[in-house]
Amino acid sequence: MNGPALSAAAVALHVIASTWWVGGMLFAYWILRPAAGAMEGPDRLKLWGRVFDLFFKTVWVAVVLIPATGYWMVNEIYRGFESAGQHVHAMHILGWIMITLFVWLYFKPYARFKDQLAADDFKGAAASLGTIRRIVATNSTLGAGTVLIASSGAYWG
Repeated sequence: MNGPALSAAAVALHVIASTWWVGGMLFAYWILRPAAGAMEGPDRLKLWGRVFDLFFKTVWVAVVLIPATGYWMVNEIYRGFESAGQHVHAMHILGWIMITLFVWLYFKPYARFKDQLAADDFKGAAASLGTIRRIVATNSTLGAGTVLIASSGAYWG
């Protein structure tokens, strides 16, 4: 694969991984959360446990692909951060904030949620789910903002 083909592949993987992660969070927050709200507590919590287990595995792939492909693009397309536009710097910062929030969510509130769910501590699991929900709300807002920056940044003055 030559330079332009590698750059095209990097852009495509970057967009797919970003869309998967941000779209998954938006779906979970705006569609699944209200729909699951009508379920009984333990059933709702178990559903979220299954959803998180599947979704978070794919987010780990995105957390690796997004910065890897992003740095590829910065180095190969822009020839470094010095010549990259402000939008690239903004996406870089927001991306690392999002990754940091996800890693913390995964190893702290989500780990606690899984343990509580396994112990049938539904009251504790519900509290942990509330924490997870707030982090996902924050990350999905940052993600939506990053999508706006990505789609408009090339037109910034």
